[in-house]
Amino acid sequence: MKQEIKPIKRSEQLAPLSREHHDGLLFAWKIKQGLENKTSLELLRKFTMWYWKSHIKPHFFQEERILLPYMPEGNDLAIQLKEEHDHIRELILEIDDQPDPHSLKILCDLLNKHIRFEERELFKYLEELLSKEQLDIVFNEIEKHPVICDTEWTEEFWVKKN
Repeated sequence: MKQEIKPIKRSEQLAPLSREHHDGLLFAWKIKQGLENKTSLELLRKFTMWYWKSHIKPHFFQEERILLPYMPEGNDLAIQLKEEHDHIRELILEIDDQPDPHSLKILCDLLNKHIRFEERELFKYLEELLSKEQLDIVFNEIEKHPVICDTEWTEEFWVKKN
């Protein structure tokens, strides 16, 4: 009998971060599709850097500046969050310098794994750790530092051409 995978019910206070995670999963999917479609590495590099500057970098700021201060010093989940963010940053800088299919695939896999870690472990932990009042403060801080994209990406390289 196939087990049904139910979506994770997220607190309304952390829901904005979860919506950004959905966008991150979509970014990784688009890069993988671009690789399958033989999109130029230069275009994939430009898309990665656009997404880094307009989405990932401000999202990491939210998580590191808003969430981490609520976690105990030396907490394993906090350490994992920071280490994975650092790894993703380094990989994106490498891709900016020298894009290659292998690095792009690693980035996609790492982002998928990282987002799933945050959704399944980190956010669950924070929802249990923090009071409603603290979660409300977190939400207000997230709202003060929204991830706003000034430009839209228009070239749909992930769409398969006939």
